[in-house]
Amino acid sequence: VWEASNAYDFGQMVKAVSTTRDKAACAELLTVTEPKKLPALLTNKLEGDIFLIFIQSMESYLVGKDPGLVYQHLFYLSKAERFQVVLALLSTNEKEQVQQLFALLSASQSQQYSLEELESLKKVYEL
Repeated sequence: VWEASNAYDFGQMVKAVSTTRDKAACAELLTVTEPKKLPALLTNKLEGDIFLIFIQSMESYLVGKDPGLVYQHLFYLSKAERFQVVLALLSTNEKEQVQQLFALLSASQSQQYSLEELESLKKVYEL
């Protein structure tokens, strides 16, 4: 079982999936992690590589199954410390990956978010 009870454990798990680039394991970790706990679990440890594996895992494994969960994770990820810094340092290619995830969310129907909410969240991810 992957669930992290504190920021240290979560940090170790994130580091492990980030180092191995294991998107399936990362998706599993995101599935058992309550989205609203994300900023507290990440503390000030959000880095570009972590951000990207979250985006890629959500795109590869979660958006088709549970777009509502993806929306929640993106919403709370944007509240994490260092989010603006990480976003500012993304390459053009990496920004395109983020936009692609939003495009998939737009195409998915979920009762957990409206298109207006999705649009306003998308703006948070655009610099």
